[in-house]
Amino acid sequence: MASRLVRCWRRVGAFVSSPAFPILPVTPRGKITTPRASPRAPFASLHVSGPSSRSDGVSVKEEVEEPRSPEHKMIVGLIEAAASPQELLQLSQLHVLNSNEASLVITQLSRLAAQKKLETGSILRDERFQQLVGITDDQISQVWNKTLVNLLKSLYSLGVDAKRREVRSVEQEVLWRLRRLTFRQLASLADFLAVNRGKESPLLHEVIKKLELRWTELEGTRTVVTLMSKVGHISPVLMERLEDKALEIAEQFNPDDIRKITLALAYQNRRCVPLLRALSYHLIQKHSELSLNVLMDLIFAYGKLNFHQPQVFQKVASDLHPHVPSMTPVEVTRCIRSFALLKWLSLPLFEAIAQYVLDNPKRLSVTQLCSVILSFARLNFQPSGCEEFFNTVHEELQGQLDSLDRPLLTELVWSLCVLQQARAPYLQRVLAPDFHAWIRGDESRKAQSLQLKLTHVNAAAKLESPGYQGPFLPAEMLSTVEPGAEKVTQLQSSLREALVGVLGGQDHGRFDVHTIYGWRIDAEMLLTSENKPLPLKDFVAPHLLRLEGTKPLPPGARRVAFLRWEFPNFSNRSKDLLGRYVMARRHIQAAGFLVVDVPHYEFLDLKLERQRAAYLKDKLNKAMAKELAT
Repeated sequence: MASRLVRCWRRVGAFVSSPAFPILPVTPRGKITTPRASPRAPFASLHVSGPSSRSDGVSVKEEVEEPRSPEHKMIVGLIEAAASPQELLQLSQLHVLNSNEASLVITQLSRLAAQKKLETGSILRDERFQQLVGITDDQISQVWNKTLVNLLKSLYSLGVDAKRREVRSVEQEVLWRLRRLTFRQLASLADFLAVNRGKESPLLHEVIKKLELRWTELEGTRTVVTLMSKVGHISPVLMERLEDKALEIAEQFNPDDIRKITLALAYQNRRCVPLLRALSYHLIQKHSELSLNVLMDLIFAYGKLNFHQPQVFQKVASDLHPHVPSMTPVEVTRCIRSFALLKWLSLPLFEAIAQYVLDNPKRLSVTQLCSVILSFARLNFQPSGCEEFFNTVHEELQGQLDSLDRPLLTELVWSLCVLQQARAPYLQRVLAPDFHAWIRGDESRKAQSLQLKLTHVNAAAKLESPGYQGPFLPAEMLSTVEPGAEKVTQLQSSLREALVGVLGGQDHGRFDVHTIYGWRIDAEMLLTSENKPLPLKDFVAPHLLRLEGTKPLPPGARRVAFLRWEFPNFSNRSKDLLGRYVMARRHIQAAGFLVVDVPHYEFLDLKLERQRAAYLKDKLNKAMAKELAT
């Protein structure tokens, strides 16, 4: 029995102690030769896991380097003190270098070439450099981990051909040692490979796999920021874990770290609300002064992610205000577009930007000037010096309309209509048959949006430009812009239910009315001079896409339009409608309707049907009283 146990133990011991790789022969020179990958072999075939007793989930400590001899310390000092590539290359002639020292020389060569912006071709052709590469290749297994990682990055940076056997040998050695590298070394290597080799690098994907498995070792704000900004877009799994870690250490980030993280989230379109809230809180609580770059990038990232944090917006707007006069046109337009996207109107900041345009009209390009106009129109902002401002704008745009592409010109004229500043030349340019012919038949979402805006411009020309004589859009083009069905909101459904009781029957009202002006009316009714509802189908309705009825309106009769205003129709944290909806209300009113506004913040607070009906009747009576007063 004892002899059997001994035999079994010997078998187990032999199995455990057997090397993961075959024992390598020793050359006559005493040098251990490592297996080399053929340059023609695919990189995936080089992935062989080296012997390691550690698991991926266990932290890998920094390797213990061999004791340094006085001679080695002296050579390292010479390498670090060298001020030119020639001094470094000469070291290989004056001293016998081992693989670690040769690797340090190559790393220092790469650092000097980057710092002094040197041409690396002469370095690569130098025989002494080839000798250094040969030394590292012959003794690659003896190079320390940190030095090995820096060696690989340096070879890439110097432009050594990645297909060379020596480079592939270093890559293979790094691949074998991935499990023995520290997390910081893995992060540094992933950062470099992502920037310099691209996400198609097989080695990068192996490094990322290790980072995903060992993410619990992650520590330090710098590593988190670097990985999120440089590697996160390649691995969603790693990015999720980086977000969790960033949330855990959010209070340790400085403003520049917060800037980089929010930009990384914005570029990857990752709207991590808990992390954004935490970063916003610490930004407001701990950092009183922010640089211009941080302010610009923060508001850009928040705008791209559509993340609303009023305290941050207020701080950024107030901090940006004194910077406006010294900002470049690019910074000004980037800033104002971000605020417009967030629907945040800061009157002091926007007034300062309007003054910037007045002070620097020649510095702004036509495209940048259009960006300012589009942003003002979105928020329905009218500068205090409105006349002077728009006179300057028209002067700069004069003769420049043909230089704009058609989508941008359409957006510009539409925005001027919102601001009630569209002059006849603008209207004639976009409503001419040869201008809008390109958009007909295009069923893309962008084309349909532009066609709808042309319809709004056409409505502005008919309803708000008395002296305009044409041209106008053809009738068939107006009938093709009928918008598709949208998701019914709570406000829409509850408003319709309440209006059925107010109107006194389905025949006395129309719901969800699409007009030739490109605007939609939630409900329409016709009242006599005695405020009694009339059946709509009997009377002519020139505002409809398809004509109904033939009778003219009775004397004193009035059309009433109920317009609901949802939460997204307003500027952020205000009761001011966005420019688009201000123009819609204005056009419907100019078309002969008595407008009854139904904002969400009033109507949805009423829970009972009778309360809502009473509210609508009260709003109607107030609208009629206001009309009589004017």
